[in-house]
Amino acid sequence: MIELIGNTPMVRLAGPSAAAGCEIFGKCEFVNPGASVKDRAAWWIIRDAEQRGELQPGGTVVEGTAGNTGIGIALVANARGYKTIIVMPDNQSQEKMDTLRALGAQLVLVPPTKFADPNHFVHTSRRLAEETPGAVWANQFDNIANRRAHIESTAPEIWAQMEGRLDGFTCAVGTGGTLAGTGMGLKAEDENIRVALTDPYGAALYNYYACGELKAEGSSVAEGIGQGRITANLEGAPVDTQFRISDEEGLAWVARLLREEGLCLGLSSGINVAGAVELGKQLAAERGPEARVATILCDTGFRYLSTLYNAQWLEAKGLPVFDWLR
Repeated sequence: MIELIGNTPMVRLAGPSAAAGCEIFGKCEFVNPGASVKDRAAWWIIRDAEQRGELQPGGTVVEGTAGNTGIGIALVANARGYKTIIVMPDNQSQEKMDTLRALGAQLVLVPPTKFADPNHFVHTSRRLAEETPGAVWANQFDNIANRRAHIESTAPEIWAQMEGRLDGFTCAVGTGGTLAGTGMGLKAEDENIRVALTDPYGAALYNYYACGELKAEGSSVAEGIGQGRITANLEGAPVDTQFRISDEEGLAWVARLLREEGLCLGLSSGINVAGAVELGKQLAAERGPEARVATILCDTGFRYLSTLYNAQWLEAKGLPVFDWLR
């Protein structure tokens, strides 16, 4: 299973390319064994703990996660002979909870709360790791093995797949590992590649990179993205510009990518694509229609059948319902 992580395909996105006036490409991270980009961080974090001697045979990996990192950790841990304890906010999709249980992880659900609260899922997972014999805490937010996964795998893959012709890269931030690591790796190849943050509402990083202040505005139902602090993975991230995308705009791209291009994706992917279109418009105005932008298609929409692809859930959240669900 470990050898199946990474080397995911890159696909040209026709609708977003037309909207941007240049070439938009998505890296199909839903092809990973755990169906998300987080498999990369899971493997790098576990391998790092093994190499440092902290994770011994028969040990346990503990992590706090919105779901996808936990799924990746559970799969990698199974392949390496470890147990898994996953702490997750109880407002995440039922599919993620069911998947983690099916993979054999011990699932601990906690109420969603602010990071400053000691009962936040991250702090709860750290305490569980300290209390569990033979356990290590994955600490995906501040363990820079996370971003190394993208410096060492995601960025070189994108550079090779784009044949060394890339003008921009963007994605949203959860831990910061994907944006910072991929950005660092791509900038090492060509410092002129423009790296952009694409932030949902409710997160604080848009204002941080635009104005120097961590300040959140609005809210989002997107799972796994949206950050209110500068994590260790984000420190030194080479962010050149920033965009803020609403759930409605992200959902519009989720709908189009499914109906027009046959890609069933989660909302974080839709937000990433919306950001790539905005970045593409900038670059097309400066460099012409041959400009090329890459983004991350984070995970499969099959993980959100009870939420994004459920008419009643969308209506309850005050979000537009896909016309085929009516």
